[in-house]
Order: sequence, then structure tokens, then C-alpha cells
Amino acid sequence: MNDTTREVAREARSSTVLRLLARGGYAANGLVHVMIGVVAFVIAFGGRGKSDQTGAFTTIATAPLGFAALWVIAALLAGLGLWHVAAGTAVLRSSDAKKWGVRLSEWGQAAVFLALAVIAATVALGSRPDANETVQQASRGVLTVPGGPWLLGLVGIGIGIGGIAFIVMGVRRSYRNKVTIPRGALEVFVTALGSVGFVAKGIALSVLAVLLVIAAVRVDPDTAGGLDSAIRALLEVTGGPAIVAAVGAGFVAYGIFCFFRARYARL
Repeated sequence: MNDTTREVAREARSSTVLRLLARGGYAANGLVHVMIGVVAFVIAFGGRGKSDQTGAFTTIATAPLGFAALWVIAALLAGLGLWHVAAGTAVLRSSDAKKWGVRLSEWGQAAVFLALAVIAATVALGSRPDANETVQQASRGVLTVPGGPWLLGLVGIGIGIGGIAFIVMGVRRSYRNKVTIPRGALEVFVTALGSVGFVAKGIALSVLAVLLVIAAVRVDPDTAGGLDSAIRALLEVTGGPAIVAAVGAGFVAYGIFCFFRARYARL
């Protein structure tokens, strides 16, 4: 990665337009998480719904002017993804492992937000994707290639590491390094939201990772699934409804935290 590329990335990261889109992207991400949390809470008490991003986008599509709202959400999420691409690319040249860790973290977040933008745009165009079915089809494809079970297992482990990272960030409150919140009652409130939200999301990602690893071990793609499958899997354990309700409340907390992050994020 040459100096010119990094300089262009630094200029893009500092762009007023891209920073505004990134802040809007955090707010859009917050809305999606609040909707996922509400559906998870409903499911905990026997209701129905899809507790994942595609379910949230589909619900938005059914609202008045919902398709227009989805295009706005897609643009904001794409802007946030591009900001993370620029942030990762702008990291100073170094062979230090920590610098590469920051770079890969930024690019990983970019991939997530850009993928969400694509899903939102797809739903806006009238498609109704099923995340669980998509994951199962992708898993089936991976399992057919040489070493496929190992590859799928590694993907699951990678997601599990991400889930554990979320939990650790929630417990240690290290996410506060990413925001600048005025001291006082607001700081206490937002910190509480972040801690609960990060832990809840980490739990959901960890369960999703377990499903993928089980699918790899059993060489059974039908065992795999997306976020909705992970939340429904929690229903099957002892005290499942209470756990799912708590995770749903956590997702709502994380979503509200994202609203504050849109305002106070260090960009």
C-alpha cells in the first residue's frame, strides 16, 4: 500500500460529506438493531417475526414510503462502510501487528456495513431474501469443496471470536474509546446502554458461530443459520424465553447506543 493511496484515504476519511454519511450510517444501524431487538422480545413471548437484518428491512418496506426509506438507509450504510474502508487504508505504514489489527478491524466492519447496504437495496428493489436460507445455501456450497468443512468451521470460529470481542468490549467498556460523550448523567446512561448492547450482540454472534461450527462438524448445512436461527436456538435452552427477552432488550439498548454514536462518534 503506497503513500499516495494512504493520502487519498486520509482525505476521504476527513471529507465532510463522507463523515456525515458515516454518522447517518450509525443511526441507520441503530434503527435496524432496535427493530431486531423488538422482534426478538416478541418471539420470546410466543410471537412471530424475523429477528434479523432482512426481517427489519422487510418490515420497513411495508411502511408508507418504506422503499424510499430503504434507499436512504442503504446509502447511509454504504457511506459508513466506505468510511471504514478509508480509515483502514489510512493507517500509517508499519509492520507492527497492532497496526495491521486495526486495519483488518476497519475493513471487517466495512464489509459488514457494505453487505447490509446491499441487502437494504435488494429489499428496496422488491426482493424478500431469507437470511437463514441464504446462510444454509452458502454453507452447502462451502461444504462441497475440498476442505469445505474446515473452511466453514474457520468461518464459524472467526464469527465466534467477533462475538467474544463484543462481549469483552461490553464488559471492559472499551467501546468508549470510539465516542466522545459529555460527562455527567448522559455519559452514565450511554455507557450503560453500550455495555448491555455489546454483551447482548456478542452472545447472539457466539450462538451463530456455534451453529456454523456444528454444521461443519456434522457436514450438515441445514444446521447452519443466520441471526434469526441463533436467537431461536436460544429458545431451546433452559430459561430460553427469558434469555431471548434479555438479548432482545440488549439489541434495543445497542440500537439506542448507535443513535448516540451517530452524534458523538470520533470520526
